[in-house]
Amino acid sequence: MQEIVISHLEPDEGERLREIRLRALQDSPDSFGSSYGLEVEFASDKWAERLKNQDSRWWVAASGGSDVGLVCMRLEEGGAHLLSMWVAPEARGRGLGSRLVAEAVAWARDVGAEEIGLWAVDRNHAARGLYAAAGFVPSGKVMALPSNPELMESHYVLPLNFREARREDVPAIVALLADDHLGAAREGDPGDERYLAAFDRIAADPYDELIVVEQEGKVVATMQLTYLAGLSRLGSERCQIEAVRVAASTRGQGLGGKMIRWAIGRARARGCAMVQLTSDKSRTDAHRFYDNLGFTASHEGYKMAL
Repeated sequence: MQEIVISHLEPDEGERLREIRLRALQDSPDSFGSSYGLEVEFASDKWAERLKNQDSRWWVAASGGSDVGLVCMRLEEGGAHLLSMWVAPEARGRGLGSRLVAEAVAWARDVGAEEIGLWAVDRNHAARGLYAAAGFVPSGKVMALPSNPELMESHYVLPLNFREARREDVPAIVALLADDHLGAAREGDPGDERYLAAFDRIAADPYDELIVVEQEGKVVATMQLTYLAGLSRLGSERCQIEAVRVAASTRGQGLGGKMIRWAIGRARARGCAMVQLTSDKSRTDAHRFYDNLGFTASHEGYKMAL
């Protein structure tokens, strides 16, 4: 099996871009918003113009002297957009799609993008699985594919400042949990070994995710997602959202809403039938927040401290 090498295209490689892009459009016409018939008519300077655009970068994957993969990342206001993703039939099943996405995501992160968006055709299950594995979640937006309005496509997002917590994040997370009138009374020393023991248990459980939001190298928000199995609803899984906290310094910027929408998208991508959460009765501001996000106060919650 020949090695696959990924490299970004230089401004003088317009003809190389043309060849692989047209092959992609011919091979998978219902995966792109454009069409072979449209782009085959582009003049050579059109292809060169794409590569000279400072707000975008193109990568190709080559094997044995042939180009077998393509992806583009374009910077937009407040984020970036992944597009033109394609892997040749002879190179599929080797993890190349994941490598191309990782390369593009790394570049977007390096240049300061906060979020990446993309569109994927609903019936393209392989592409949707690839993006879900990379951390993309549905945003809820849908539209008809421009090149074939009979097909629908959905929008996915990947916030680049959202990530799974690491062990060294534990003190910052505990400080967030303690930073309100309820938490101040129940949390202890962030260096307490019991916090680390709890983190290790969460990290080892495939049905638990401790998420943090990072800004300028600092953890500014957190939440925990737990995926619960049950026989109800035909054995469907549900997502429990817990311990949502946003640092006082970043409140009022819409971060909490982004977190919850991201969590909903992540649960939807896993196939969960429901997202649920509880909120202390004294947190009236939080109740309004969840109401505005579409949650329904459908149950009375009961707890007993032991």
